[in-house]
Amino acid sequence: MTTVRFTHLDTPVGRLLLTADADGALTSLSVPGQKGGRTVLDGWRHDPGPFRAAADQLAAYFAAELKEFALPMRASGTEFRQRVWAALDEVPYGATATYGEVAARIGAPRAAVRAVGGAIGANPLLIVRPCHRVIGANGTMTGYAGGLERKTWLLTLEGVLP
Repeated sequence: MTTVRFTHLDTPVGRLLLTADADGALTSLSVPGQKGGRTVLDGWRHDPGPFRAAADQLAAYFAAELKEFALPMRASGTEFRQRVWAALDEVPYGATATYGEVAARIGAPRAAVRAVGGAIGANPLLIVRPCHRVIGANGTMTGYAGGLERKTWLLTLEGVLP
């Protein structure tokens, strides 16, 4: 059994919980109150060491000095979810995409928009895998596991919203 390593990081959007695997790859980033977010479990080891790069990059991001994360990440999910999450990584800083556009990027039919939304909602790497950049077809701030207030804050930081 591999030990999950974790640390907490205080940020403008709350105290984040970061987890990493034995290789040091980031496996989750959760915000307080996140729907489906992780919580520290018995047997996990507090170890800030593997998270130095993530902490530095997140600080630069929150200071509006970093537009793209370059971190080793490894999230568990179905092949479909992996495709959706890879499409999220392609939505650039300061831009948004609709659920339908994400579905089209992975070659999914229009009818798969709900499944795409479910995969986006299950993204275990909030902020660093930018699911906050996905909005409703009519431009509305729809669904965000970290809360719509945080989604709005992140999109304002990125210059998408005034």
